[in-house]
Amino acid sequence: MSLLVIGTVAFDAIETPFGKTDKIVGGAATFASLAASYFYDKTRIVAVVGDDFPQTFINEFSKHRIDTEGLQVKAGEKSFFWSGKYHNDMNSRDTLVTELNVLADFDPIIPDSYQDCEYLMLGNLTPQVQQTVIKRLIKRPRLVVMDTMNFWMNIALDDLLDTIKMIDVLTINDEEARQLSGEYSLAKAANKILSMGPKYLIIKKGEHGALLFGEGKMFAAPALPLEEVFDPTGAGDTFAGGFIGYMAKAGAVSFDNMKNALIFGSALASFCVEKFGTEKLINLTQEEISERVAQFVSLTKFEI
Repeated sequence: MSLLVIGTVAFDAIETPFGKTDKIVGGAATFASLAASYFYDKTRIVAVVGDDFPQTFINEFSKHRIDTEGLQVKAGEKSFFWSGKYHNDMNSRDTLVTELNVLADFDPIIPDSYQDCEYLMLGNLTPQVQQTVIKRLIKRPRLVVMDTMNFWMNIALDDLLDTIKMIDVLTINDEEARQLSGEYSLAKAANKILSMGPKYLIIKKGEHGALLFGEGKMFAAPALPLEEVFDPTGAGDTFAGGFIGYMAKAGAVSFDNMKNALIFGSALASFCVEKFGTEKLINLTQEEISERVAQFVSLTKFEI
């Protein structure tokens, strides 16, 4: 049994009200696999980079027991690069540069050793690539979690809707849920999206927490009020990786386990935003994670 993460491993350059970085390592698969590795030690990654990607960070994956056999390194090519600037509220940002480079013709090759995949995290990529991954797995995983964004709703809606029919859990933010459903009420939006095929829906609300829908139930997870948020980049991917990592550790797909996974994913994401890039995420201890989860629990624990 293993957990497979598909997505980007890339370079980011970020500017926020707290400062700016030169090129640092980012990418959906980077954040998601690192987060998942804190709960599950059979995490594997499928992504593509150029030969400009540092071997030192590939070694960092190995330190976190992340299998990199599926990480393609293209000789003579450059890795995907994104640069963005966040506004003062840290919820909105401007994309300054996007260079697809190796991602332009990414073909997700699944190594034979990855065919025991029971948990699949489809990071934010084209819906066609996400479909290809599902079809290339000999056996359907026990749980398929998919992240997407409004960009694909704008330019590849039909492919996106076809992909949504093939997965178990969809994770999107509140703005994307409203766009995909055409409903402003998130409860109505959730019902409409669930009718499109997924069994569960997670609506991320940034600094306002997250909502889980499925099995006719709803659960709301809080966000931890932080004194300083340095960099929101990768927080959603970290959340998703923590979520599926916890589910793999739990070993059973149920609404109750997903409620817990939502809290653990939120806890990991709260660490991510405290530093630029992966800086905080790569050096966490289990004690720190447990303490942070306890803080989340105390936010909403009360007696009547």
